[in-house]
Amino acid sequence: MSKEAKIFIDGAAGTTGLEIRERLAGRAGLSLIALSDAERKDAVARKAALNAADLVILCLPDEAAREAVALIDNPEVRVIDASTAHRVAEGWTYGFAELEQGGYQKIAAAKRVSNPGCWPTGFLAIARPLVRAGLVPVDFPLTANGVTGYSGGGKSMIAEFEDQANEAYVETVSRLYGLNLAHKHIPEMQKYAGLSHPPLFQPMVGRFYRGMLVEVPLQLWALPAKPSARDIHAALVKAYPERPLVKVASLEDAAAVKTLDAEILADSNGLSLYVFANDKTQQARVVAAFDNLGKGAGGAAVQNLNIMLGLPETTGL
Repeated sequence: MSKEAKIFIDGAAGTTGLEIRERLAGRAGLSLIALSDAERKDAVARKAALNAADLVILCLPDEAAREAVALIDNPEVRVIDASTAHRVAEGWTYGFAELEQGGYQKIAAAKRVSNPGCWPTGFLAIARPLVRAGLVPVDFPLTANGVTGYSGGGKSMIAEFEDQANEAYVETVSRLYGLNLAHKHIPEMQKYAGLSHPPLFQPMVGRFYRGMLVEVPLQLWALPAKPSARDIHAALVKAYPERPLVKVASLEDAAAVKTLDAEILADSNGLSLYVFANDKTQQARVVAAFDNLGKGAGGAAVQNLNIMLGLPETTGL
């Protein structure tokens, strides 16, 4: 990158937008285009900012994100969309660089990048390498469960959980959601894992602000290849060679873990994978730990921005 890159965060006042702005603030080589509160509500001012930027990061509801893309008529403007709007859309590159061979190169060359969702990030980090290695068949009935901090629900959920006058939520420790089995993350999870059926997704939100665990439980005896825990672990290690933001704990380290806190990687931008197993019962619990606002949102967006600008991926992280 030879010249200063102009960056516009559309939706900079939202939870993810604030996280991204914090990571970009004061960085050399970047110039942030800022709009006043009044200008953010002015379509003309927004369109001008969208078209004046070298790279736009959209932190908006889905429909607003689609509208923002439609306002861009400058062919040189590149876009990272942090919403769900374009995650399975044609013409958009999926912004999980570590997931597939050549992922970095595709993101570096892309004009349109969709930032992964937090839940899909954890699920795919586990499931995709196992499907690719043939350890999990494409038609296997996978399940995914876990817990996220309430910041993952945006301003409305944050307000709900932090409303001290609302005794019901003050007393809540955690709660299930997505009970209609049609959560908006499921198409993304199925597509990029390479599954022929959607996984059974069982999300939960807890009374903590940030951090999350995503688990894929496996009955190893039910898998056609009858893989061992070492086979599962080896596939994950092979998938993420020397990746600075994705680490796989050794089986020995995982065996020493008695409990795993969802906030273990809060305020970080990395993701750690653990294989917990019982060889006697041929069962495994494969778990991803990360920050839903870090590698699950803002950190991932900044990683993608760095790759698109030809910078080291961890710059500012």
